[in-house]
This record gives sequence, structure tokens and C-alpha cells, in this order.
Amino acid sequence: MSENLPLLPLVFDEPRGRKKPPPHLADFDEAGRKELLVKAGLPGFRAKQLSNHYFARLTNDAADMTDLPAGQRDELVATLLPTLMDGIRVQTADKGTTVKTLWKLFDGALVESVLMRYKTRTTVCVSSQAGCGMACSFCATGMGGLQRNMSTAEIVEQVVSANRTMASGDIPGGPGRVSNVVFMGMGEPLANYKAVVGAVRRLTDPAPAGLGMSARHVTVSTVGLVPRILQLAEEGIPCTLALSLHAPDDELRSELVPVNTRWSVDQTVEAAWTYAKTTKRRVSIEYAMMRDINDQAWRADLLGDVLNKFGDWPWVHVNLIPLNEIPGSKYTRSRDEDTDEFVRRLEAKGISTTVRDTRGDEIDAACGQLAASE
Repeated sequence: MSENLPLLPLVFDEPRGRKKPPPHLADFDEAGRKELLVKAGLPGFRAKQLSNHYFARLTNDAADMTDLPAGQRDELVATLLPTLMDGIRVQTADKGTTVKTLWKLFDGALVESVLMRYKTRTTVCVSSQAGCGMACSFCATGMGGLQRNMSTAEIVEQVVSANRTMASGDIPGGPGRVSNVVFMGMGEPLANYKAVVGAVRRLTDPAPAGLGMSARHVTVSTVGLVPRILQLAEEGIPCTLALSLHAPDDELRSELVPVNTRWSVDQTVEAAWTYAKTTKRRVSIEYAMMRDINDQAWRADLLGDVLNKFGDWPWVHVNLIPLNEIPGSKYTRSRDEDTDEFVRRLEAKGISTTVRDTRGDEIDAACGQLAASE
């Protein structure tokens, strides 16, 4: 085990001393939105109309809101629908079906989101923090450290913006709507727990209170913050949990994912099993394949053994990820034949396994690369 592992904070809360983004409709439930308007001296019942414009009509432009009094439109929008972020750079790949956007937040922080249209679904990958404090050694975002947590509304706005893009018909395949959301962009979602759970609720709240998405189509990833995994299991939101494991043994995982020095592989996997048992939702194990680092056949066998310690039903699925290589990094993508053998060995132990479809190879594919280039 490396003797120079980064020290991790004892708590995973909002960094202090930073100005927070302006309050936004998506930060609150319906009662909270009404209260915000009333405090501003505006009619509380207008909150539902504003919610309908934002979540159903996908607009925050006062000029579009002809059902609101002309004399109050600007004030209502300024109170509940302030501008949270500006897209400053866009990259496309895969014949226009992959769109990566670099966003500038109100305080100058940079985050990224990725819209990916497939034949049967459209997924948006969202960020939950500007930067990341988990310091995973192979991750572009982790190299820059944590700047701040994002607000619930800043997270939701990435999805609403993706829906605007889909509705415009600019993505090949015609107009459509986002069907899946994955919290796999910049940041550790469970280190920004309150805002992320709030965002999941806004995504799944029935319209017009929220976007009306199925919780089963929302995936929250984590490197393994065990107390937060157990807390999420009790929220009553049956979203999918994705555990970024990346190694089945403590020695290697502690080098790749330093939070493993707090909670071991067995403790982390047991928490994931508890999540599956509580929510009845199968957990996804994310495993970035790194050449000659974690892709040996014996590690596939060990991974199968670790996962098979828990549960007597197929509670887990392994998602092998071809590594998005970072210029100058010692970590490179596994050989195809090693990945194939890894799959074969896991399946031989009864573990459902797939290799993630690669998207955006011709652009700055790894989260954090586009922000770093700015």
C-alpha cells in the first residue's frame, strides 16, 4: 500500500466560506416555492404556474409565460427562476448523438454534463460537485481537488437543459426527452448528499412539481461512502446505486480509491448489498479496466468471490468500463483480450457482466478533462 495516500476529510459536507448560488424553484418542494414567493411579497399560488413552465414547458423566459400577469412576470422569474449557469463550450461526438457541455456557474466554477442519445434511451450524465475531494488516482476531476458542492437546482438544471436540447430536435433522431439520468459526472454525489437527494426528488416528483421521471431510471454513483449508502437505502427512493469499486483487494483499491482506507472492500460491498436488500434494486459495480493494474485474471476471480459472499439472488451486475485515458497518466486502457477474459471469469462465477459502450472517444471524454483545458 502506498505510504503517501492523500488525507481524507472526516466529514463530507459543504466547503465553508463560499457564496451559495441564488435560491431557485428546483431547490424547494411545492410548499417551499410558495413560501419563497410570499416572502418576496408575491402571490404564492403562482409557484405552481412557474413550476409548470420550468419542468413541463422547459422554459425560464418570462416572455414565454403569457399566463402570468405582465407586470409581475419579470419579478416572479427573478425570484424563482434565476439563471444558474451558462454553457461556455460544447463538444459533439458519435455523429452528433453525444454532446458534452462545459458550464460556468455563477461564481466562475466549471462543471460538465454529457447528453448521450441511444436507439432506445437518452441518458444525461450530470455533475454534483465542482471538482472532487476523493483524490482517485486515475481520475481527471480528482486531480484538481474540490472547489464546492453544487446546489440541488444546479444539478437539476443540467437535466432540464438536456431536455431543452432534446426537444429542439437538434440531436439526430428528432425531438425527444431524457429518459435516464446518471450521477457519474464531476464530483462524489454522496459527499454532497443533501443536494443530490433533493435533485433526485425533483427529477422524480410528478409533473409539474418535478420532471416526473422514474426513480428506476436514475443512477447515483459513489466511490463507497458507507454511512451515506446506508442512509440512501432508507430514503424511500428506489434509484439505482452504482458502486465504483475498481479493485477487489484492499491493497490496490486503497491506492486507486483512497477512501478505501476508511472503509474496506468488504465493508463497502456489504453496504451495497444492504442497499440492494432494502430497496430491491440491483446494484451496479463500476470497474474501470486499467492495463496491468487491475485487469489480471486472478483479480476477476477475486472480484467474483467478494461479490458472491453476499446475497442468494442476483443482486449485483458488474459494468466493466474501458478507461478514458488522461494525457500524461500512467493508467492506460486494458487490452481487449484481457477484458474478454475478465468477463469470462466473472460469468463463470455467476456474476452478470457487461462492458460499457464507449462514447465520446474523439473528444475530451473523461469527466474533468474539458474543465481542466479551460
